[in-house]
Amino acid sequence: MRPLDALAKVCADVRPGEPADGVLGVEPSVVAAPKNVAEAADVMRAAAEQGLAVVPRGAETRLDWGTPPERCDLLVDTHRLDALIEHAEGDLVAKAEAGLPLERLAERLAERGQRLALDNPLPGSTVGGTIATGAAGALRTLYGTPRNLVIGLTIVRADGQVARSGGKVVKNVAGYDLGRLFSGSYGTLGLIVEATFRLHPLSPANAYVTCAVSGPEEAHDAVQSVLHSPVAPSAVEYINPGTVAVLLEGVPDGVDTRAQQTKELLGERTEISETAPEGWGQYPDGTTLIGISAPPPALRDLLSLLGPEAAATWSGSGHGHVGLPAGMPPDEVAATLDRLRECLSRYRGNAVVRYAPQEVRDEIDVWGPVPALALMRRVKDQFDPDHRLSPGRFVGGI
Repeated sequence: MRPLDALAKVCADVRPGEPADGVLGVEPSVVAAPKNVAEAADVMRAAAEQGLAVVPRGAETRLDWGTPPERCDLLVDTHRLDALIEHAEGDLVAKAEAGLPLERLAERLAERGQRLALDNPLPGSTVGGTIATGAAGALRTLYGTPRNLVIGLTIVRADGQVARSGGKVVKNVAGYDLGRLFSGSYGTLGLIVEATFRLHPLSPANAYVTCAVSGPEEAHDAVQSVLHSPVAPSAVEYINPGTVAVLLEGVPDGVDTRAQQTKELLGERTEISETAPEGWGQYPDGTTLIGISAPPPALRDLLSLLGPEAAATWSGSGHGHVGLPAGMPPDEVAATLDRLRECLSRYRGNAVVRYAPQEVRDEIDVWGPVPALALMRRVKDQFDPDHRLSPGRFVGGI
């Protein structure tokens, strides 16, 4: 039986793949869009019986991250899995399906004065895609990343079995913590279908304190002074060229007091506003985007390497992005990436290419060195022994 016919027996929304469905140039043979967890399990079971390579897709906002799959027989589209299943506001917990866009989730939660404390720089990003790529921004300074906020996860394994971990209570039981394991796994371990999140109340008031800085030394000192002060920022971000921005949240009187303290701490070239500065929470411009991670003190050396005009952002948690312009020759991109990795390695950090033109990808190692690769391979073998889930999308060809 043809894969299309086998899948059509278990899922109503099945069609042949098209060039527009391609994942970094790899066109799927079939696209299926299950409407619920049971149908998603049936799709994955049929794919296993047919020996199909499966790649999940949400809203495509980060589908160009990672490396191209070695093959893509079946693209599983999660757009029909878009329900907010439960919002237990008294427990500060919400359960949502993987295809729900973060904006819609935010709207529903805001009706009850709550939020999921994750940045969303790419409109349309879904719950599942955000977890699968481990995406987070400046708010990770206080609230963490998806792996810190996911307290329960429902996934469909490669063989079609449904597995669950965690739930409404904030404590997890013994065994695999699927939320942490699947965060940043790029669809290589299973299909994420539902997630339960720890929520936070909406802040009654907020203030952005921005400071103009000149050069790497001032930027480093400004960020460090805020991080080691009692003003308790929700986020700290350096936006190149020359801006350090601090987000303060809480009750109005407390925010006003802390904003003045932060202004005194940062000096004369400081302003206070209720609106975010330009570039806040956004990826820097560029046709090549590099994610960087290292302890916060690395900022000084990083800026010295990049220069004053580089498109870059850096959060107080020690994570950021560098954007390289269109037209930069692939060999120059590769050389810049090598210099970044050499610089960050001194702090036990790394640089990972999020997206880049194909001619650049051909010249670079997207992921860079990964010390835990052997462990990752063992986890892959346990969850996907036939290596059919997003094959080659992750580090080391996983």
